[in-house]
Amino acid sequence: MEEIRLNKYLSEMGICSRREADRLLELGKIRVNGHIPVLGQMISGQDEVTVDGVKVHLEEKEILIAYHKPKGIVCTCRDEEDSIVKQIDLKERIYPVGRLDKDSTGLILLTNNGELMNQILRGKNMHEKEYKVVVNKPVSPEVVKAMEQGVPILGQMTRPCKISQVDGNSFHIILTQGLNRQIRRMCDYFGLRVRTLKRIRIMNIELGTLPVGKWRELTETEYRQLKSACRKKKDQ
Repeated sequence: MEEIRLNKYLSEMGICSRREADRLLELGKIRVNGHIPVLGQMISGQDEVTVDGVKVHLEEKEILIAYHKPKGIVCTCRDEEDSIVKQIDLKERIYPVGRLDKDSTGLILLTNNGELMNQILRGKNMHEKEYKVVVNKPVSPEVVKAMEQGVPILGQMTRPCKISQVDGNSFHIILTQGLNRQIRRMCDYFGLRVRTLKRIRIMNIELGTLPVGKWRELTETEYRQLKSACRKKKDQ
């Protein structure tokens, strides 16, 4: 292996994003040959890298699965009973691609490919995510139009989005960004309280009839289309 930056190595090994690698380094959780590395350090194939005392190994098999997250599960990799990785019985180390808050349900992807994870999550790539939302009272056409055009939250305007009403109190919304609790904050702005929030699609991957708490591997077609979409955005 040619020399590469430590953070890029950890990303390619599926451990975390480059930014998260730098954060872990600053927290003193990474060692190279038993020593604390410096920011931007270069490593080679002869170096031994550990994260939280666990040696980093090249994953021979790429894993990418779809999981139907139940309410109450937290999208972290911590060794806790309510963490998402505890719900999936795999010996390989995998990581959630993004997050759903604890009270939300629906589709989330998990993988050991850090570079793919970064490509899916990168905001500028404008990848679509679709949600079904149920609120506490009817949503007027005027509110739908205003929400589609953008809502001021967290000191910025949300990107334009697409909304289709299912009935008076529920609608589907398609976002191309993932601000913290974005949909709940957008609804709050118009005096709407979210009762249920379920993600039903990420890019070309649909939740479909996958039961709550269950996971499945992506089909070859889903995987090929997802990788192709990520490559196109990367090349732009």
